[in-house]
Amino acid sequence: MVRSLRSWLRRKWLWPLHLRQQVTRTGLAYTATLLIVAMVAFISANNLMFLILAAMLATFMISGFISKLSLAGLELELFLPQHISARRKVRAGVRLKNTKRWIPSFSIHLEGVAESGFDTILYFPVLPGGASVEEAVDVNFARRGAHKERSFQFSTRFPFGFAERREMITARHEILVYPCLDPQPGFESLLAAVSGELEVFQRGRGHDFYRIRPYEALESARHVDWKATAHTRDLQVREYAREQERSVLIYLDLDVPFGAEEWFESAIECAAFLAYQLSLGETRVRLKTQEFDVTLPEPGDIYTILKYLALVSPMRGKPSEGPDEAASFQIVLSAHPDRMSALGWGEGVGARLLGPDAWDRSPE
Repeated sequence: MVRSLRSWLRRKWLWPLHLRQQVTRTGLAYTATLLIVAMVAFISANNLMFLILAAMLATFMISGFISKLSLAGLELELFLPQHISARRKVRAGVRLKNTKRWIPSFSIHLEGVAESGFDTILYFPVLPGGASVEEAVDVNFARRGAHKERSFQFSTRFPFGFAERREMITARHEILVYPCLDPQPGFESLLAAVSGELEVFQRGRGHDFYRIRPYEALESARHVDWKATAHTRDLQVREYAREQERSVLIYLDLDVPFGAEEWFESAIECAAFLAYQLSLGETRVRLKTQEFDVTLPEPGDIYTILKYLALVSPMRGKPSEGPDEAASFQIVLSAHPDRMSALGWGEGVGARLLGPDAWDRSPE
């Protein structure tokens, strides 16, 4: 009987998620007891039983009214840092305010839903009328892009726990989430290789002798000074004065075929990771696509690049361009590496053409 009653309540009244309250086990037990008391009262026609039944009904109704009143008048503010990247926890602030002047709210639970980035459940035992409280929380957004709506849920079982009442609120303040800047499988080794090749590409370009120094890992053997090596019995490198600053051009091809959307997201994260890490040093970084071209540190900065990468989307059929800068080390991210090579990327100036099989994204 209790199981049938519970199924009926799920189907018809309190349980569906689109409704504002959900019956609890305590509520089911109380409802079953109330029905038994009602049956006994009508069968026996005992006035005392009718008084008990009336008291139980009044308690049930008062419980719902107080529960609804406890959730009324609550306002939520979420304070986020200025720069947020996907899949990285950041510290944020939550302010909960009770706008009711005299009436307090009791036993309030707060949680985020629908990709709000808020995966913590906060509990507030009591919030006096007109008062506000602040808590520090961790937020984590799973994907890049502009997040315009974030849904949160208030819930309470106060006062008797017969039902859990819920109220949904939606915040419509836009948040821009950058691509993930944490190293993904293959990214760190790619950065190390690019850094090594960049050093090789820059050193020795001048004509004025600078120094002889010990060989470093990832350097090309063509710069080894074999006479100095034979003299010291350790690999030595002849280094010339650098003619210009280190410069890297990252080209992201937006012409992405159908079915390669997942790789495109990986390419965006790779471009963001490389640009961010290279910008930490003395490297001039330029990001270019079919619709975007910016160089840092001037006229843009790393956040100009990250903001663009947060919102970029494929442009199928958009023709790619050939290289226009011969002095930069090139990193080309394209789903069509053969076509990019035919356009002249990598000819004579050194480049890394990264296609769909450029790195291993499988877990270690």
